[in-house]
Amino acid sequence: MKKVLGCLFGAMVLISAPTFAHHSAVMFDENKEITVKGTVKEFQYTNPHSWLLVDVKNDDGTVTTWGFEAEGPSTLTRAGIRKSDFMPGTALTITGHPMRDGRPAASWIKATRGDGKDFDPRNGFAIK
Repeated sequence: MKKVLGCLFGAMVLISAPTFAHHSAVMFDENKEITVKGTVKEFQYTNPHSWLLVDVKNDDGTVTTWGFEAEGPSTLTRAGIRKSDFMPGTALTITGHPMRDGRPAASWIKATRGDGKDFDPRNGFAIK
């Protein structure tokens, strides 16, 4: 019986491993924050994760597109964030935990539009 239970437990762990890997944030450095100023290129308001793409002008005049990952639309809606809040061309300052490998991407912590309105996607997890 112990062997059967051990095999069942092992099978459950193996089956669930891809789920844990999918929701891992290990690619982001939670000990660092970056803040960039730019304009919205695109807001991919999709499941399971949304991406806010921001064009940032570099010192040399070139543009780098940064990607900021957030949760899906249902969580963002609970945080008061709608796709229409970030139309292409919208000016903003955005902060996130950067990718560990140096690519121009981060997990979205907070953003402030050019009109001064603040957005925090983590508010979608708040229990009321």
